[in-house]
Amino acid sequence: MPAVVPLLPLGTSLSLGNKNYKPQYSLDDLVQVIKIYLGESGGISSADVDNEYLISLAQKYISDPNDWARFFYNDTSKNYTRNAIENINQKANILLLVWNPGKGSPVHDHANAHCIMKILAGTLQETIYNVPDQDSDLAGPLEIKSDTRHTMNDVAYISDDIGLHRVYNPSSDQVAVSLHLYTPPNAADYGYNIYNEVTGKASFVPQAQAVPQKE
Repeated sequence: MPAVVPLLPLGTSLSLGNKNYKPQYSLDDLVQVIKIYLGESGGISSADVDNEYLISLAQKYISDPNDWARFFYNDTSKNYTRNAIENINQKANILLLVWNPGKGSPVHDHANAHCIMKILAGTLQETIYNVPDQDSDLAGPLEIKSDTRHTMNDVAYISDDIGLHRVYNPSSDQVAVSLHLYTPPNAADYGYNIYNEVTGKASFVPQAQAVPQKE
């Protein structure tokens, strides 16, 4: 039976609990299998890579804070903190995101890359929007395509072919934690676009930065 991950109050440090506990399929195992599978290919956008298989790998991993607490860092002055876990030969990156209560991301695209998101603790609300035509003179609010609440161990997938999205922590007093695989890591390498919900207009943001992994 998988360990129960407690909700994390704002400012509460994580306890590693039983340090001798080793899950049957650890985060390190997940990272290693992804590295092996991507190999020399160009990432999930390549024709020879099956995104459904990568999603299944994320689904197989069962969240345990004993496993991912070493990557946990939360800057309470920000909406969310991006913590680096692994860069896979410049073809993909894996991050641990910590979301402060009542905070979220702007509406954004994924720079022609793909993102797999797994909820490790807490709850996250994901709103997906249709991509507006930036060449049109017609201004208007973004159209919502779907609105989904994800709980612990849920896995979500988004790409620019599906739409834009916004991720938000609906809790008033608990942080949420999620694991993200981006491939190729275009947002980190080149930048991405955020969108105004009222006008639908895009603004370019250079290079999404992450907190480096602790030595």
